[in-house]
Amino acid sequence: MIYSDLKEKKILVTGATRGIGKKIAMNLASQGAHVVFNYREGKEEIAQVLKGELESLGALKATPILFDVTQEEQIKEAINSFVKEYGPISGLVNNAGISKDQIFFRLKKADLDQTLDTNLKGAMLVTSSLSRSFLRAENVSVINMSSVVGLMGNPSQVSYSASKAGLIGFTKSFAKEVASRNIRCNAICPGFIETEMTETLDEQVRKAYLSKIPLQRMGSVDDVAQLVSFLLSKASSYITGEVIKIDGGLYI
Repeated sequence: MIYSDLKEKKILVTGATRGIGKKIAMNLASQGAHVVFNYREGKEEIAQVLKGELESLGALKATPILFDVTQEEQIKEAINSFVKEYGPISGLVNNAGISKDQIFFRLKKADLDQTLDTNLKGAMLVTSSLSRSFLRAENVSVINMSSVVGLMGNPSQVSYSASKAGLIGFTKSFAKEVASRNIRCNAICPGFIETEMTETLDEQVRKAYLSKIPLQRMGSVDDVAQLVSFLLSKASSYITGEVIKIDGGLYI
């Protein structure tokens, strides 16, 4: 699906160098958007390769900017510099995230802090740093990548589930605060999606997962990327504060 209003739209995607985030960036590039993505120190080569890939797919521009989502000053400096040169950003996909799976009784504070700082606080810091830019832009849409485990919970993923549940609360509250400015905010909750990580699953483990999914298959990164593009476009202009599952019926 092509959304004409995404052409030339400046959209920031965090965590876009791999997995679902990369596919989201690639789909937006094919829409002709100006795709902005962050990278961390030491990842310059990866960022340049992705920039070339996005431009070859049709991106109006592909601009890598240096910041870690846990570093507030770094975020502000990078975003302010971009906006000064290119103008306001009107789309944001808070996709950056990590998982430190461990049963609760063995969960280390350092892992808890890192998960919450990246998955929840990181999304809030990036969104906050873009708030002034949003006020100067039109048709602003923010998407927070939560997870189905933020709704249903999952053993050995207490910190991850908590961070993703927190994103849902943030989504709904932020949506209410900024709706009068015609700024929308929605959350997406993917279930089991085929990625590089799931390719290494043991066959028995894969079967166990599939047995819980009514559609009897895992989703694709394309499924998620298409939903993101829809929510960033004017086609979803009357949708805000929603939590949309894309899980094949895993959590009904």
